[in-house]
Amino acid sequence: MAEVKLTKNELRFQQSRLGQLEKYLPTLQLKKAMLQIEVNDARLEIAALEKEFEQSHAAVEQYAALLSDKTAIDPTYVATIVEVRKRYENIAGVEVPYFEGLTFADFSYDLFDTPAWVDGVVLGIRSLAQAKAKIDVSIEKKTALEKELREVSIRVNLFEKILIPRAIKNIKKIKVFLGDQQLTAVSQAKVAKAKIVAHKLAKRQQRQQGASHAL
Repeated sequence: MAEVKLTKNELRFQQSRLGQLEKYLPTLQLKKAMLQIEVNDARLEIAALEKEFEQSHAAVEQYAALLSDKTAIDPTYVATIVEVRKRYENIAGVEVPYFEGLTFADFSYDLFDTPAWVDGVVLGIRSLAQAKAKIDVSIEKKTALEKELREVSIRVNLFEKILIPRAIKNIKKIKVFLGDQQLTAVSQAKVAKAKIVAHKLAKRQQRQQGASHAL
């Protein structure tokens, strides 16, 4: 770190910098608080979605015996996802994703050659896939928010613990130095003035003594 200059210009610069830092800090603190709330909400959302996934998984497990049948459909093919549809919203300066829906690969079967329970199995498997996709999107959202929260927290700490205290310290240091300089200047001026007065007085006395000798 460069040594601070002990000048009036540097004092004005440090005071201006401190004003800017103190003005911007509340904005950063507010953003940090907002992001923390959003991160907490995202975590709760993921927990709820995981519970939903477990329920869907339990429902699909009921079809396990049926899926082992030779006439059963291929669960992997049924749940083939072509597209995860998402929308993005700006939260505290961060673009975060929200789940919109899934597009599955086309799947068809002969109604006469497949058991009646196939429709229910297809819906169950796709519901499970959707529940998993929702979790993935929510994790993506949480990750983006946590990344921004870390960066903002670093900046808040930088302002609170380094930049603002440093500016205050520099201002104090410069003021002390300039104050000492002013006192020194005043003292020197008084000494100089006293010397001038003494010199004038001495000359006056010399003139008076010269006048006395002349008489």
